[in-house]
Amino acid sequence: QVQLVESGGGLVQAGGSLRLSCSASGRTFNNYAMGWFRQAPGKERAFVAGISGNGGMTGYAASAKGRFTISRDHAKNTVYLQMNSLEPEDAAVYYCAAVSGRLFSNDPRQYDYWGQGTQVTVSS
Repeated sequence: QVQLVESGGGLVQAGGSLRLSCSASGRTFNNYAMGWFRQAPGKERAFVAGISGNGGMTGYAASAKGRFTISRDHAKNTVYLQMNSLEPEDAAVYYCAAVSGRLFSNDPRQYDYWGQGTQVTVSS
């Protein structure tokens, strides 16, 4: 069992930055690839970024590439999502998720564990 707790969401003006954190507890953190997803009202949950179990590989949705950075700190069992140049379209509930194995996926159905989500609001 893996427990995930997100933090760092909030209200920010367009063009601003936020850093989301996802703290993991439970089984060996290295054994899980991690992903960040987001869900806006009335929309499906969408992939934002992923990172492999050892942190050596990352991937991003087209909307996030160049603005967001995913990273992980194994010593702290934490995954981060640094979000810069935020736009109103980025407003959503952001979730982190863990999938057993070394590779992440952009398909939310592949993930085994989810956090409760953290709200990001971007004002124009």
